[in-house]
This record gives sequence, C-alpha cells and structure tokens, in this order.
Amino acid sequence: MDTYQIFDRFWQPYSTQNPNAKRIYDLFTSKGEKVIHDHIALRTFNDPRMNIDVIARVFTENGYEAKGTYEFKAKKVFGRHYEHKTDPNAPKAFISELLLEQCSEYLQETVNKYLNNIDERFYGDPELVYRGCIWGKIPFETYNKLRQESEYAAWLLVYGYRANHFAIKVNELKNFESLQTVNEFVKKHGYIMNTAAGEIYGTPEELLEQSATKSEILPFDFADGTFEIPACFYEFTRRYNDQNGKQYSGFIAANADKIFESTNFYKKQADMM
Repeated sequence: MDTYQIFDRFWQPYSTQNPNAKRIYDLFTSKGEKVIHDHIALRTFNDPRMNIDVIARVFTENGYEAKGTYEFKAKKVFGRHYEHKTDPNAPKAFISELLLEQCSEYLQETVNKYLNNIDERFYGDPELVYRGCIWGKIPFETYNKLRQESEYAAWLLVYGYRANHFAIKVNELKNFESLQTVNEFVKKHGYIMNTAAGEIYGTPEELLEQSATKSEILPFDFADGTFEIPACFYEFTRRYNDQNGKQYSGFIAANADKIFESTNFYKKQADMM
C-alpha cells in the first residue's frame, strides 16, 4: 500500500468525526498553507492479540521500521515510534500501549472482559487498526470508573482503533515562524490548548517543541445513553537540526507524557467551541 494511502485512511474518519480538527486544518489552508503532517498517534493494549507489534504491522509491512522507545511509568504506558526507511518526508507513527499487568485488578478484569468477548478472527484481521471499537459499547459508569485510574484506558476502551491525533509539522508552514505564532493563531480562532505543563513542551535545545489542542468534547453513544466526553485532538510539532545539521526525528518522553493528557476528561464550558 502507498504510504500516504495509509495515513489518508486514518485522516478521513479522524477529520470527519472530530470537526474541530478539520476546521483547524482549513484555517491553515485558508492562509495559503499546504499542511504537512509530522506524525500520527495510535493507542492500544499490550495484550499479545493487539499490542504495539500487531498494530504496527500496517507500517512495518509498508516500508517503516521501529526507532525510539519511550516509557511513561506514571501512566503505565510504553511507546515506540516508526519512521519510513527511505522517505524522510513520510509522516512518522507513534504507537503506545497500556501495560495491563501493572494496572489494578478491576481495570484488568474490565478490559479483559471486553477484549475476550469478541471473535478471535477480529484480531487476525489486517484491517484491525482501522476498525474503531471492535469490542462494542461500554457503560458510561464504566468509563468514569476507569478514568479515575487511567484516562488512557478509559479513552481507549471507548474509541478503540482510530487516530488519537495528527500533528502538523510547523517547519513546513510558510507564514508561521514559530510554535508560539501557531498557538496564538489557533487560540485566536477559539480553540483551547492543552496547558498541562505550560503551552509548549520541549525546547530548541532539546531539538523538539510540541503543543496541542485539548480534545474536542463530543456526544458519544454509550451502552446506557449518550454523554459528552473528549474525543481526539490536533498537535503541532517543530523540529530543530542537531549539531551536524540533521533534523531531529525522535520524540521526548516528557513532552509526550503531557500531550497524552489532551484526551483527559473535562467539562465543556458554554463559551467553548
């Protein structure tokens, strides 16, 4: 499969199911920008039927290779990123997994109940990574209880396999010289930034700066009714060259740790878009 077809298959549902993402994309194109995506992020559980290695196949079977690894001990999450072997301009993939054995007995039992409740053939499907929530709807009460321990687990059990976010590569924008100007542009149009630890994560000295919107709050049909919860978000990434003039292509765990929190639950205010 063509590399860009893979990302387009993620982009289509991501941009239609999360209207703010498409609106932000359109804001940049309306300024004459050609939006280039730096990376996409996916989430999964470390169950061997759907762990990182399984989810990554759509990339590794189409020219990608594993690169950096990342640990998020407080969140009980492990991550790995993938880069295309021959096309440095191809978007990267950042895939993370929840380490179930480190979680509470309640969380493990709840997640396993849903994962074990579907036909095994679903896990052998090469299209799994595009399938969304294959294990069905959960009650809102379950979602709320799970997120008290792990916002990551609650989000993943609700949404399943979809792009958690796309990231615009700020380096490729012509009218925005810094991540700060990107953030101001986005905020000026009414979108809320993730400020879990400031508004910009990373520094030029670390060769990577990142920022992100907070996830859009959208209605979701749970097993016991419709409730509004965070969906997906949009990230902005600026990379810098190292001392040899090569652009840094990895990620920084401390940055990603806070960007994960873009999907944390929050109540939508009346003046929010």
